[in-house]
Amino acid sequence: MGKLLHVKEIHLEALRNWTSLMLKRHFKVFSWFCFGLWLITMYAFVFRVSSGFALD
Repeated sequence: MGKLLHVKEIHLEALRNWTSLMLKRHFKVFSWFCFGLWLITMYAFVFRVSSGFALD
């Protein structure tokens, strides 16, 4: 029984570390995605302003 609990504890510890790494990667990718969308938005805004589009 002690061996089974030890294996369970090792497994839970590995999942805790894996989850932390996965969340860090996920948020890093999400941050770059949001930054890319922001750049596209700024480009579109500058293009519209420079081409004489009325922002009414």
